[in-house]
Amino acid sequence: MPYVKSIPIHSTVNRSIAYILNPEKTEDMVYTTALNCMANAKDAYNDMKMVYEYFSGKKYNAPPPIDGKGNVKAIHYIQSFDPNENITPKQAHRIAKAFARKTFGDDCQIVIATHLDKGHLHNHFILNSYSVSGKKFYDNQTTLKKVREYSDRVCLAFGIQPIKENTEQSKNIAYNEWEHKKRGTSWKQKIRLDIDRLIGSVKNIDELLCELELMGYSIKRGKYISIKAEGQQRFVRTKTLGEDYTAESLISRIRWRDVGAGVTLNGEPAPLRSDYIRTIDEVTQLAAMDKKIQRKRDTNAPYSPVNPRK
Repeated sequence: MPYVKSIPIHSTVNRSIAYILNPEKTEDMVYTTALNCMANAKDAYNDMKMVYEYFSGKKYNAPPPIDGKGNVKAIHYIQSFDPNENITPKQAHRIAKAFARKTFGDDCQIVIATHLDKGHLHNHFILNSYSVSGKKFYDNQTTLKKVREYSDRVCLAFGIQPIKENTEQSKNIAYNEWEHKKRGTSWKQKIRLDIDRLIGSVKNIDELLCELELMGYSIKRGKYISIKAEGQQRFVRTKTLGEDYTAESLISRIRWRDVGAGVTLNGEPAPLRSDYIRTIDEVTQLAAMDKKIQRKRDTNAPYSPVNPRK
């Protein structure tokens, strides 16, 4: 299962970007991409610096305060793959691009790199804490949980199982079920495989259950979905098949299955790219004239960094 962790960056964003864009780790920059900024360390940092300072009103290279860690300038995410996944660097990088856009949106500023220098493939992401439209990204346990969920769903859409049966789960399987699964004759395993085959072609969960009925399965819907194959003695709840087969997971898997379709970032402008370019041009011109950024005050909105009192 791909594992995701986050590292808040309070300073030295430039060093973090330079680290993930190391040519020796990315096969000479083949597996690097950026969205709404350049895919080289110097320009990516300058692009992020201008956007951050424009929306936060603070210096991007400001050192941390004496007390505390200071503001989060960027977030470093690492998505690590199990060596047993047997995926290629190209597939890992494609997953990284789909994950970034699906998780953070088309208006984020992010640098992506797939590293090949360790015993396992892993993706690095440096996300500016402000998007080009002024959206603020936060790094906490709640957001990390959501990011991990998105990572799992994107990987599942690419055929990588995000949930693996661990030792504790195996202990809870009845011996008869375990023996049948080992021989490939398990009813539950047959149901899992048939559902997995249908996920790629149905539009919603109702259509999935209808297709299962056409295959000869009996279906009962209530608080839980129960299913029984021809020749099977008892109905089983789909949730007992594993976390990927609860009603919520099935709905999510159908919804997310096309995540990897048409994922391209290199040279492809995001919908807000023109707004980003215009913002950068304005900031650059003001900097050249040694003028401060003038922002209009909305009297109907509360005070904020992007809506100052003066």
